[in-house]
Amino acid sequence: MAFKQPGSLFAFKFASSVFAGLMLVLAAALPVRAETFRIVGLGDSLMAGYQLGPGEGFPERLEAALRQRGHDVSVVNAGVSGDTSSGGLSRLDWSVPDETDLVIVELGANDMLRGIAPESTEQNLDAIISGLKERGIGVVLAGMLAAPNLGEAYRQAFDGIYPRLAERHDVPLIPFFLDGVAANRGLLLEDGMHPNPEGVEIMVERILPVLEPLVAGEKQGA
Repeated sequence: MAFKQPGSLFAFKFASSVFAGLMLVLAAALPVRAETFRIVGLGDSLMAGYQLGPGEGFPERLEAALRQRGHDVSVVNAGVSGDTSSGGLSRLDWSVPDETDLVIVELGANDMLRGIAPESTEQNLDAIISGLKERGIGVVLAGMLAAPNLGEAYRQAFDGIYPRLAERHDVPLIPFFLDGVAANRGLLLEDGMHPNPEGVEIMVERILPVLEPLVAGEKQGA
């Protein structure tokens, strides 16, 4: 029966300890590879990029702008032309993957154009936001304003939806998604409703101050 020499055993343990220590130091020195921040744009034709060319839609331009600022992000286009708040709610689970970090909820314009009761729109948007928060996904709410021809009573009821929901759920609010673009013919398509490529760039500029701190904050907290 062979016995290990005490000196050899000590040397073996010492070498193992030194090796483990070196590995810890090297691991700490290596840069940590941050995961891509994943954003989904859940919306209607304004999000989908109605009549715009490849790469000209809001999600694509937003991703490009954030990447130019040094952020590792992806922005998925989950916009469906003509979609209402009820349509967005019905497709929420399969439109927004579980690994999503943040959703821009941009719905309600078609509800307004169809004269749907603002109470119904608010209930649907409330359910969308609640569902995303239950899944641990962040939300930015993009607001819309009612057309003047729908009357003062409808306008007040509809326009109040978005500030109420943002306050109720404590989520960032873009008061008006088309701010700086609506009613500016030079920034709209011929239909006078949807943004052209120049209009999209204005929309991206207006939303960046809200989104960029969220992206940067998430990376710092990771």
